[in-house]
Amino acid sequence: MTGDQIFQLFAYLLPSVVTGAIAFYFFRMHTNNEEGRRRFLLHKDSQKDTLPIRLQAYERMVLFLERIAINNLVVRVAPQGQDKTKYENLLIKQIEQEFEHNLSQQIYMTDECWNVIKAAKSTTIKIIRSAAMSQSETADKLREDILNQTLDKQSPSATALSYIKKELSALW
Repeated sequence: MTGDQIFQLFAYLLPSVVTGAIAFYFFRMHTNNEEGRRRFLLHKDSQKDTLPIRLQAYERMVLFLERIAINNLVVRVAPQGQDKTKYENLLIKQIEQEFEHNLSQQIYMTDECWNVIKAAKSTTIKIIRSAAMSQSETADKLREDILNQTLDKQSPSATALSYIKKELSALW
């Protein structure tokens, strides 16, 4: 082959290679866009199905937090006798049962939200135990001490409820 023939061959091949590269680039871009579109539509469909379940989980945890709020708990769970230790254990048992009943809801929540709920539960139990260490001798007096201890403070449940509301507002 002569140099002139090589130049002609190159002149014929160059447009083909450029056209092929451009076609490959556009085909790849189109394929990526279609994949992104399909992924978006799939996410949109799954969101339509999972959002009501997630909202229901948040609703249940709000109910849990309302039920373990100290003022609600002490009013709802009356002492069954005058023994303050039995009453302390009864209150803690109620909290633990409520928590165990709603344990599965954590899969629908963020880890941060679940940790806030667990912290509210633990803090509520600590408040009850702290009040039980007071000089009160009867269950009714313990009940008063628990309420007095939380009178001027925001309850742990209220803090957790605020966090849940903030997290839910991010869903919209």
